[in-house]
Amino acid sequence: MDRFVKNFIIASIVYLALSTVLGIAMLHQPQLLSFKFVHSHLNMLGWVSMMIYGVGYHILPKFAGKFLKSPKLGELQFWLANASLIVLLLFYSMNVLSPLSSYMLIATLAGVVHAISIGIFFYNMLATLLPAAPPPQR
Repeated sequence: MDRFVKNFIIASIVYLALSTVLGIAMLHQPQLLSFKFVHSHLNMLGWVSMMIYGVGYHILPKFAGKFLKSPKLGELQFWLANASLIVLLLFYSMNVLSPLSSYMLIATLAGVVHAISIGIFFYNMLATLLPAAPPPQR
């Protein structure tokens, strides 16, 4: 298993634990319900998506009998996805606690970086799984 694949799976489990703790805290302290966005994104972009990336990168090329198009892109995606998710949730939380337009701007930019990381996964998987174009005939 590639290192970045294992890292996606480990990160996924960490995000699951964090979202679980936050969810319990939100139940115990209703004033924390303003962090529903953080809780849901820890679950969907953290726990679910990171697990899908890790399992997808490991299993799908094997099912297709191919090698992953670019493990380097997979590694890049790991770092972009995780860094952008952390920045997104940190600055969103800071905006909840003390609203500033600069916090939301940074959170939005982090969201754009996260979307780019999703695009990297999209490209890497399709380039791996789709058949290569046949060479031109002469």
